Amino acid sequence: MTIRVVVADDQDLVRAGLVMILGAQPDLEVVGEATDGLQALEMATRLRPDVLLVDIRMPGLDGVEVTRRVAGPAVADPMAVVVITTFDLDEYVLGALRAGARGFLLKDAGPQLLIQAIHAAAAGDALIAPNVTRRLLEAFVDRSPTAPSTPLHPLTEREEEVLRLVARGRTNAEIADALFISLSTVKTHVAALMAKLGVRNRVEIAMWAHHAGRA
Repeated sequence: MTIRVVVADDQDLVRAGLVMILGAQPDLEVVGEATDGLQALEMATRLRPDVLLVDIRMPGLDGVEVTRRVAGPAVADPMAVVVITTFDLDEYVLGALRAGARGFLLKDAGPQLLIQAIHAAAAGDALIAPNVTRRLLEAFVDRSPTAPSTPLHPLTEREEEVLRLVARGRTNAEIADALFISLSTVKTHVAALMAKLGVRNRVEIAMWAHHAGRA
């Protein structure tokens, strides 16, 4: 199945590089290129890509607001959004995760990680660049003095294992390999974690785990 992607970045050279990398993959198709946030929102709404790859800083609307409008809690049919940024501790990145982004990468992450992030987002996973995961989530904890909510029901031992791996930015497939369980079983555990923790996606699961000291 071909994954349809819209790429949004106001820097021509960066956008061209992203399009070239993604376009070289046999199962990825770039269906739109946006040069600012308003154009990104229009293209995302009109084209309904499988994944929106959006820069955090753009004129018109920044990547946080674009993410909120297509993937936020008020959106009935949220889109898969991957945010790219230059700064690993940028406040905008934290805002993007809260707004519903399914993952993020630094712009120097490299082609392989970029492609993995697109595939993960399209599959319902989240991929956070490994070299910034802990620092970013710790920054989120430092800026969130409120104690994490208590799970609606106690987590099972297996759910605790899945929780820790999600907090490390592992995809469902990587979790399945690490725990020697099926992919469908991982998805069941992730769904159970979201229900018990009262969160909307796996990025928020990771935030909860770091905030609670259970990562």
